[in-house]
Amino acid sequence: MSGNSYHFGDSVSMHGGSGNTGIVKNGGSGETDPALRLALAELLEGVRELREQLPAPSAQLIDDSLPVLAADAAPAQERHRALMAVAAIAAAVGAVGQPVAEAANRVLQMLGGQ
Repeated sequence: MSGNSYHFGDSVSMHGGSGNTGIVKNGGSGETDPALRLALAELLEGVRELREQLPAPSAQLIDDSLPVLAADAAPAQERHRALMAVAAIAAAVGAVGQPVAEAANRVLQMLGGQ
């Protein structure tokens, strides 16, 4: 079997000594999961509606989280942090935020609590 090569997961190649950036993503990702995409879309809709009812500091946290939540391939740690922030804000405002908190927790569960 000489000559056969198999690779699974990420691959990073560096050529030269500096300024190298980039990564080839070969691993499977939940990002293409239709159920996850739907859950994120529902969450984003709820967050945008809730944002209008929040005090300025909470609205700013939402504004900081939205780009990460809307990104097709956000780093797992950043997405987790944004989901936790949204869930906490939604829970803090009571009944009006409950659907958003539940949606954020649903996405967290779908991502395996990353």
